[in-house]
Amino acid sequence: MTTPNAALLLIDFQQAVFDTPVAAEAEIILERLARLKDAARKAGLPVIMVQHEEAGTSFERDTPSWQWPAAIAPRDGEHLVAKESCDAFLGTELAALLTRLGVTDIYVCGYATEFCIDTSVRRAASEGYRVQVIADAQTTRNRPHLPAAAIRQHHLWVWEGMSVKGNPIGITQTDAVLGRWL
Repeated sequence: MTTPNAALLLIDFQQAVFDTPVAAEAEIILERLARLKDAARKAGLPVIMVQHEEAGTSFERDTPSWQWPAAIAPRDGEHLVAKESCDAFLGTELAALLTRLGVTDIYVCGYATEFCIDTSVRRAASEGYRVQVIADAQTTRNRPHLPAAAIRQHHLWVWEGMSVKGNPIGITQTDAVLGRWL
């Protein structure tokens, strides 16, 4: 059963995630993202792709690593939002786009768990959107102090227990979302 006011928010899963060191489970996550995009489109839900741009990094605009992988490249009718910080709302048209589309429920997936996913999830929940993090469709890289799996596990724990008055952040899985949308 589709949530009529839902949208898929795919954050920063650009070609850069395959740069060395490759993000954890990058190929598996890519396949899940492609399935989620297809399901959202079939269900008539908006697909919003947030693309990070940062000069001097692997996310520099118009470089090969800034591009989307072919499996999830934007299609006609999908919405693109460019951002320059971890917060997908800061200095972007995301909030206006969500309002224009009548979106109240956001399913979040992509890259990087502890930066852009976390910041955007918290901001969306604080702004009143009902947020579902698709746990097995988001990732990050190993960091000097923690492996990617531990970072992901920690953030899932934080989001699940986070106090956003009257608007808890939900945690779901790709198969559960596909079951709702297809």
